[in-house]
Amino acid sequence: MKTAVLFLLACLVALPLSAQKGVPFNGLITDVNGKGISNVKVSLLKATEKRTRTNRKGRFGLTDVPADDTLKLVWKKETYTIPVEGRKSLKIVWESHSHTLQAREDKDLVDFGYGFVKRREFTGFSSGISGDELRKSGATTILGALQGRIAGLNITTSSAPGGDDKVIIHGQKSFYGSSTPLFVVDGVIVDDISNISLYDVDYVEVMKDGSIYGSRGANGAILIRTKRGGK
Repeated sequence: MKTAVLFLLACLVALPLSAQKGVPFNGLITDVNGKGISNVKVSLLKATEKRTRTNRKGRFGLTDVPADDTLKLVWKKETYTIPVEGRKSLKIVWESHSHTLQAREDKDLVDFGYGFVKRREFTGFSSGISGDELRKSGATTILGALQGRIAGLNITTSSAPGGDDKVIIHGQKSFYGSSTPLFVVDGVIVDDISNISLYDVDYVEVMKDGSIYGSRGANGAILIRTKRGGK
Protein backbone atom coordinates (compact mmCIF):
# COMPACT_ATOMS: atom_id res chain seq x y z
CA MET A 1 0.00 0.00 0.00
CA LYS A 2 2.78 2.38 0.96
CA THR A 3 4.59 1.63 -2.32
CA ALA A 4 1.43 2.39 -4.31
CA VAL A 5 0.97 5.74 -2.54
CA LEU A 6 4.58 6.74 -3.22
CA PHE A 7 4.20 5.78 -6.88
CA LEU A 8 1.04 7.89 -7.16
CA LEU A 9 2.76 10.89 -5.59
CA ALA A 10 5.68 10.52 -7.99
CA CYS A 11 3.30 10.53 -10.94
CA LEU A 12 1.56 13.67 -9.68
CA VAL A 13 4.87 15.46 -9.31
CA ALA A 14 5.93 14.43 -12.81
CA LEU A 15 2.75 15.69 -14.46
CA PRO A 16 3.63 19.40 -14.43
CA LEU A 17 7.08 18.62 -15.77
CA SER A 18 5.81 16.53 -18.66
CA ALA A 19 3.08 19.06 -19.40
CA GLN A 20 5.68 21.80 -19.77
CA LYS A 21 7.89 19.88 -22.18
CA GLY A 22 7.88 21.36 -25.66
CA VAL A 23 6.16 24.66 -24.76
CA PRO A 24 6.98 27.29 -27.41
CA PHE A 25 8.17 30.81 -26.61
CA ASN A 26 7.97 33.18 -29.58
CA GLY A 27 9.54 36.60 -29.84
CA LEU A 28 9.67 39.51 -32.26
CA ILE A 29 12.20 42.35 -32.13
CA THR A 30 11.63 45.49 -34.21
CA ASP A 31 12.83 49.07 -34.39
CA VAL A 32 10.53 52.01 -33.65
CA ASN A 33 9.24 51.91 -37.23
CA GLY A 34 8.16 48.28 -36.92
CA LYS A 35 11.00 46.87 -39.06
CA GLY A 36 12.39 43.57 -37.80
CA ILE A 37 15.94 43.59 -36.44
CA SER A 38 17.97 40.61 -37.59
CA ASN A 39 20.88 38.79 -35.98
CA VAL A 40 20.07 39.74 -32.39
CA LYS A 41 21.62 37.16 -30.06
CA VAL A 42 18.98 35.77 -27.68
CA SER A 43 19.85 33.61 -24.68
CA LEU A 44 18.73 32.84 -21.11
CA LEU A 45 20.64 33.68 -17.94
CA LYS A 46 19.71 30.48 -16.08
CA ALA A 47 19.00 27.93 -18.83
CA THR A 48 22.23 28.86 -20.57
CA GLU A 49 21.98 26.02 -23.11
CA LYS A 50 19.03 27.77 -24.75
CA ARG A 51 20.13 30.34 -27.29
CA THR A 52 19.20 31.53 -30.75
CA ARG A 53 19.27 34.57 -33.06
CA THR A 54 16.56 36.60 -34.69
CA ASN A 55 15.95 35.99 -38.39
CA ARG A 56 15.81 38.74 -40.99
CA LYS A 57 12.27 39.60 -39.93
CA GLY A 58 13.27 39.96 -36.28
CA ARG A 59 11.63 36.73 -35.16
CA PHE A 60 13.03 34.19 -32.73
CA GLY A 61 11.77 31.12 -30.92
CA LEU A 62 12.76 28.94 -27.98
CA THR A 63 11.08 26.11 -26.09
CA ASP A 64 10.45 25.44 -22.41
CA VAL A 65 11.56 28.88 -21.23
CA PRO A 66 11.45 28.86 -17.38
CA ALA A 67 8.94 31.33 -16.00
CA ASP A 68 11.50 32.79 -13.59
CA ASP A 69 14.34 33.10 -16.10
CA THR A 70 15.61 36.21 -17.87
CA LEU A 71 16.16 36.86 -21.57
CA LYS A 72 19.50 38.34 -22.58
CA LEU A 73 19.59 40.27 -25.87
CA VAL A 74 22.83 41.34 -27.54
CA TRP A 75 23.01 43.47 -30.68
CA LYS A 76 25.67 45.88 -31.94
CA LYS A 77 27.54 46.07 -28.63
CA GLU A 78 24.30 46.78 -26.75
CA THR A 79 23.01 44.31 -24.16
CA TYR A 80 19.62 44.20 -22.47
CA THR A 81 17.98 41.77 -20.06
CA ILE A 82 14.23 41.19 -19.80
CA PRO A 83 12.61 39.09 -17.04
CA VAL A 84 10.35 36.42 -18.52
CA GLU A 85 7.88 36.65 -15.60
CA GLY A 86 5.85 33.68 -16.82
CA ARG A 87 5.11 35.15 -20.23
CA LYS A 88 4.86 32.91 -23.32
CA SER A 89 5.90 35.53 -25.86
CA LEU A 90 7.52 38.94 -26.12
CA LYS A 91 7.14 41.68 -28.68
CA ILE A 92 10.14 43.95 -28.24
CA VAL A 93 10.76 47.44 -29.63
CA TRP A 94 14.45 48.30 -29.64
CA GLU A 95 15.02 52.06 -29.69
CA SER A 96 18.71 52.17 -30.56
CA HIS A 97 18.97 55.96 -30.66
CA SER A 98 17.60 56.47 -27.16
CA HIS A 99 19.12 53.21 -25.89
CA THR A 100 15.81 51.96 -24.51
CA LEU A 101 13.73 48.82 -24.87
CA GLN A 102 9.99 48.19 -24.68
CA ALA A 103 8.66 44.66 -24.18
CA ARG A 104 5.19 43.20 -23.81
CA GLU A 105 3.45 39.87 -24.27
CA ASP A 106 1.62 39.53 -27.58
CA LYS A 107 -1.39 37.21 -27.99
CA ASP A 108 -0.75 36.73 -31.71
CA LEU A 109 2.76 35.44 -30.98
CA VAL A 110 1.42 33.03 -28.37
CA ASP A 111 -1.22 31.72 -30.78
CA PHE A 112 1.45 31.25 -33.45
CA GLY A 113 2.66 28.18 -31.56
CA TYR A 114 5.89 26.74 -32.93
CA GLY A 115 6.12 29.14 -35.86
CA PHE A 116 9.44 30.69 -34.85
CA VAL A 117 11.01 27.75 -33.02
CA LYS A 118 13.86 26.12 -34.92
CA ARG A 119 12.82 22.64 -36.01
CA ARG A 120 16.25 21.19 -35.26
CA GLU A 121 15.31 21.25 -31.56
CA PHE A 122 12.88 18.39 -32.27
CA THR A 123 14.24 16.34 -35.13
CA GLY A 124 14.37 12.73 -34.03
CA PHE A 125 14.22 12.04 -37.75
CA SER A 126 14.25 14.71 -40.40
CA SER A 127 15.21 14.68 -44.07
CA GLY A 128 15.16 17.58 -46.46
CA ILE A 129 15.52 18.07 -50.17
CA SER A 130 15.67 21.20 -52.33
CA GLY A 131 13.07 22.11 -54.91
CA ASP A 132 15.73 21.91 -57.64
CA GLU A 133 16.45 18.30 -56.73
CA LEU A 134 12.76 17.44 -56.68
CA ARG A 135 12.23 18.92 -60.13
CA LYS A 136 15.02 16.72 -61.53
CA SER A 137 12.81 13.70 -60.84
CA GLY A 138 10.60 14.55 -63.80
CA ALA A 139 7.48 14.20 -61.62
CA THR A 140 4.65 16.69 -61.87
CA THR A 141 3.59 16.75 -58.20
CA ILE A 142 5.39 17.25 -54.90
CA LEU A 143 4.47 13.81 -53.56
CA GLY A 144 5.43 12.19 -56.85
CA ALA A 145 8.84 13.88 -56.69
CA LEU A 146 9.38 12.76 -53.09
CA GLN A 147 8.60 9.12 -53.89
CA GLY A 148 11.69 6.99 -53.30
CA ARG A 149 13.85 9.94 -52.28
CA ILE A 150 13.21 10.12 -48.52
CA ALA A 151 13.98 7.17 -46.26
CA GLY A 152 10.90 6.00 -44.36
CA LEU A 153 8.45 7.86 -46.63
CA ASN A 154 5.92 5.61 -48.36
CA ILE A 155 3.52 7.07 -50.93
CA THR A 156 0.81 4.97 -52.54
CA THR A 157 -0.69 6.62 -55.59
CA SER A 158 -4.45 6.24 -55.99
CA SER A 159 -5.57 4.65 -59.26
CA ALA A 160 -9.08 6.08 -58.95
CA PRO A 161 -9.82 9.33 -60.81
CA GLY A 162 -9.59 12.17 -58.31
CA GLY A 163 -8.50 9.78 -55.57
CA ASP A 164 -6.10 10.88 -52.87
CA ASP A 165 -2.58 9.51 -52.53
CA LYS A 166 -1.84 7.66 -49.27
CA VAL A 167 1.19 9.01 -47.43
CA ILE A 168 2.93 7.26 -44.53
CA ILE A 169 6.18 8.53 -43.01
CA HIS A 170 6.71 5.85 -40.40
CA GLY A 171 4.44 2.92 -39.52
CA GLN A 172 0.73 3.48 -39.16
CA LYS A 173 -0.30 4.63 -35.68
CA SER A 174 -3.67 2.92 -35.60
CA PHE A 175 -5.45 0.26 -37.62
CA TYR A 176 -8.52 2.45 -37.76
CA GLY A 177 -6.92 5.90 -37.46
CA SER A 178 -5.46 8.03 -40.21
CA SER A 179 -1.81 7.61 -41.14
CA THR A 180 -1.62 10.89 -43.06
CA PRO A 181 1.13 13.26 -41.90
CA LEU A 182 0.59 16.94 -41.26
CA PHE A 183 1.18 19.26 -44.22
CA VAL A 184 2.68 22.68 -43.43
CA VAL A 185 3.23 25.21 -46.21
CA ASP A 186 5.22 28.35 -45.39
CA GLY A 187 4.37 27.88 -41.72
CA VAL A 188 0.64 27.37 -42.32
CA ILE A 189 -1.07 24.00 -41.74
CA VAL A 190 -3.05 22.90 -44.81
CA ASP A 191 -5.22 19.89 -45.64
CA ASP A 192 -4.00 19.37 -49.18
CA ILE A 193 -0.86 20.16 -51.18
CA SER A 194 -2.06 18.99 -54.60
CA ASN A 195 -2.70 22.58 -55.67
CA ILE A 196 0.91 23.66 -55.03
CA SER A 197 3.04 23.66 -58.15
CA LEU A 198 6.30 21.74 -57.92
CA TYR A 199 7.95 24.67 -59.70
CA ASP A 200 7.07 26.98 -56.80
CA VAL A 201 8.80 24.77 -54.22
CA ASP A 202 12.02 26.02 -52.66
CA TYR A 203 12.57 23.27 -50.08
CA VAL A 204 10.76 20.30 -48.54
CA GLU A 205 11.50 18.77 -45.15
CA VAL A 206 10.03 15.47 -43.99
CA MET A 207 9.84 15.04 -40.22
CA LYS A 208 9.28 11.66 -38.63
CA ASP A 209 8.78 13.37 -35.27
CA GLY A 210 6.06 15.98 -35.74
CA SER A 211 5.50 16.45 -32.01
CA ILE A 212 6.17 20.19 -32.25
CA TYR A 213 2.69 20.39 -33.75
CA GLY A 214 1.07 18.44 -30.92
CA SER A 215 -1.30 15.55 -31.62
CA ARG A 216 -1.79 16.78 -35.17
CA GLY A 217 1.80 15.81 -35.93
CA ALA A 218 1.49 12.29 -34.51
CA ASN A 219 2.05 10.80 -37.98
CA GLY A 220 4.96 13.08 -38.77
CA ALA A 221 4.96 16.24 -40.86
CA ILE A 222 5.87 17.37 -44.36
CA LEU A 223 7.03 20.97 -44.35
CA ILE A 224 7.08 22.84 -47.63
CA ARG A 225 8.75 26.19 -48.18
CA THR A 226 7.81 27.94 -51.40
CA LYS A 227 9.95 30.46 -53.20
CA ARG A 228 7.57 33.21 -52.16
CA GLY A 229 7.44 32.02 -48.54
CA GLY A 230 11.25 32.00 -48.26
CA LYS A 231 11.51 35.70 -49.03
